[in-house]
Amino acid sequence: MFDPVIAPSGTLLGLLQRGRGDGTLHALAAPRAEALAALNHCVLHDPRHDWQVENRSLYYARLYLDLHGGLEAIEHHLCDTDDLCDTDEARTGLALAVLGHLASYGRADALVLLRRYAERGANWAWALDELALRDDDAGLRSLAVPILARFPSTAEGNAELAVTVRDAFEPRPWRLWADDPRESVGPRVRAAQESGSFDRWQRQMRPSGPRPGWSVQAVFDWADQGLERGAALHVPAARCLSAVAGTNDRPAILAAARAGTDGARCASLHYLAESRDPAVLDLIEAAVSYGSRTVCDAAVAAFERMCGTEAVDRARGWVHRPDALGRSAAGVLACRGDAGDGRLVLGALRETVRADGPDAPMLFTLVDGTGRLGITCAAPVLRHIYRETASSQLRGRAARALAATDGSFPTGFAVECLWDCEETTREVAARHAATGDVRVAERLRRLAADPAEEAEVQTAVRSRMGPDAPVG
Repeated sequence: MFDPVIAPSGTLLGLLQRGRGDGTLHALAAPRAEALAALNHCVLHDPRHDWQVENRSLYYARLYLDLHGGLEAIEHHLCDTDDLCDTDEARTGLALAVLGHLASYGRADALVLLRRYAERGANWAWALDELALRDDDAGLRSLAVPILARFPSTAEGNAELAVTVRDAFEPRPWRLWADDPRESVGPRVRAAQESGSFDRWQRQMRPSGPRPGWSVQAVFDWADQGLERGAALHVPAARCLSAVAGTNDRPAILAAARAGTDGARCASLHYLAESRDPAVLDLIEAAVSYGSRTVCDAAVAAFERMCGTEAVDRARGWVHRPDALGRSAAGVLACRGDAGDGRLVLGALRETVRADGPDAPMLFTLVDGTGRLGITCAAPVLRHIYRETASSQLRGRAARALAATDGSFPTGFAVECLWDCEETTREVAARHAATGDVRVAERLRRLAADPAEEAEVQTAVRSRMGPDAPVG
């Protein structure tokens, strides 16, 4: 899947793509046709860089309800001929998730469309998962025959069915179908369930990896073999070293960390970092300066896992380095530094935004650090990140940092955050938004009554609406 093209943050489309609360507020104030066009564009062309951690479906579903939007565009997208050749779940996943939320709000047309797509669509398993949470037993039972027809009654088809049943995210439909009295449904699903259970048992009886009695060199060999297969086993190998290494093995581990093969070197660096060996920081610096890219990345990761004062002290000396270790040192100070490190963290925050833009991965840690350290003069940079980032997760972190550093947050960004796509951001807003704004009290009441809202958000709302709630 290609990276999405994100419109400027000052446009309606850009606001909706980012999942900002202002997107909803602007859409409700815009001409309905324009708002629906922007909304449909977002749902049919998923704007998220990482759909596995960023939320949009409930945000878009609520806007469909507020705009009284029809589902014609989603239906055309799901039933398009592209669905036959482009089976990537990212093409249809967001649309199906939106339909699921609409169905939970009582939209019968969304439920019908989900059922139809589950029968005929390429991403049928996702649609079935949505229905498993929202449909009634009769609706799910009606899908048994068309779903099972996807699996031929051959050895290969039955094996594929067994894997599908075993790995199903929502098991409810399969359990219903296992009790179906029809000869072509119930017995076949039960056989698939039994086959999947037997397969899991077999895998448990044939574990791969370390065995009791392994030597340090055997662990090194295992780590090297993992790299040859493209699997980074540095961290589990380090845990194995913790189990098998004795005091007499330290020289061999130090030698491997200094000049061993890549797998052994990475595992040794992680092991030495976990055990807080006095030589590890020098070895990490050497690995970053002279090691391969794999070793460099492992050395930086090992350093970031260290939590002792010696790591923080060394980070203060490394933070000015123009390489990965310098960036990592800034992150360590953001996570574990003290108030005296605020200037260094702020400098790293500004430089990262200037050099890499408002979506740089390093900003997650630095933004958290500005809030943790209470760096009030970072508020202008945090506001810029909040407005411009395409990541709703990073925007939420910026909101939390602003709540700790910016006195204008309760009357500013906190208000729009009540409509944000991320529940954690709505929770922050529910705790901080000034209730003097008439929109805030109404929004809090709506969130409290919404059955689709997360429990944490509703708890925060109740803390503001109860008899002992503070006046904001």
